[in-house]
Amino acid sequence: MKLICDGLDLADAVLKVIKATATKTTNPILEGIKLVAENECLRLSATDLELMIETTIKADVKLEGTAVVPGKFFSEYVRKLTNEQITLETCDNNQLKLSYTDSEGFMQCMNVDEFPNMQKISNEQYFEINKNEFVDAINKTIFSVSLDDSRPLFKGCYFEVGNDTLTVVALDGYRMSVVKKEITHATSTTNFVVPAKSLSEITKVVDDKDENIKVYFQKQFVMIEQDGAVIISRLLDGEFINYKNLITQGDFTTVATVNKKQLEEALDRTSLLARVERNNIAKFEIKDKTLGISSNSEIGNIHENVTISLSGADLITAFNSRYFIECLKVVNNEFINLNFTTAIAPCIIKPCEGEEFLFLILPVRIIN
Repeated sequence: MKLICDGLDLADAVLKVIKATATKTTNPILEGIKLVAENECLRLSATDLELMIETTIKADVKLEGTAVVPGKFFSEYVRKLTNEQITLETCDNNQLKLSYTDSEGFMQCMNVDEFPNMQKISNEQYFEINKNEFVDAINKTIFSVSLDDSRPLFKGCYFEVGNDTLTVVALDGYRMSVVKKEITHATSTTNFVVPAKSLSEITKVVDDKDENIKVYFQKQFVMIEQDGAVIISRLLDGEFINYKNLITQGDFTTVATVNKKQLEEALDRTSLLARVERNNIAKFEIKDKTLGISSNSEIGNIHENVTISLSGADLITAFNSRYFIECLKVVNNEFINLNFTTAIAPCIIKPCEGEEFLFLILPVRIIN
């Protein structure tokens, strides 16, 4: 293999694929990046067997070939060569030579035959959605995924593809996020669970152009393509919980309409003390036209009053303030509704109009 490429193009490509390399593994080949020089292009790919990322850059290919290089070292090296024209050339002793200006470097390559083949995904099954709406759906749910290894299915977001609606759900046992977005087209209705790590990398690759993207899926994998980059993720196995059964049915006894920004700022201040105690508990007292939020610790207490529009009964309850703040940070609406049935039942946060999102947060018990 021998080729010449732009250092900045190479560094950008490596930055994309390095996220798919394994960090803790007993199989060293999964820490590598595969380089394939062919057809006037250099193709780079990496995988940890759960996430696979591949991207292509233009190159002046003198001799076609393949090599697998140590991912971390290669990434750090080429990041320092962004202003150079780089020649990559494999040597007889299974090393890769990097030449630039009057300098050169060598690195030991890995066994190409041991590198896993990239999964091939059919383009027959897919749904099409606006890029910004797709990323927004992920951002409004991914923070609610579980971090508990004993519940692996909850470490991903559940995608429910309908004829004209995509519903994305995430939960961790204490809160749940549900987001609905319109889709342009779907070849079939389906549902699957995508690992949070894969979704996080997808949001970094998808640009913010106001145009559509196709999300391809098959039995065990999902794939997107964006500006020469291909991301393939293995899906999580198992039957996701029936999230609809967790949502309160019927009328709410207390509905508070509140300015989102004012609520977020009040919670941010009261959580200062909550973080000192490391319990993040914030007490909510809803009465008349006021939502009182308070927190206490050994070093002091904070009480905030937020003006609301109240429909229904007064209520005293308490929540983990971090769960509330994380929800509010992804909401762009000026006003939202806080919906309650009892002091020990979940709070359901919804927009004042429409059903784009729903956040469910379990309360914590307080001793008066």
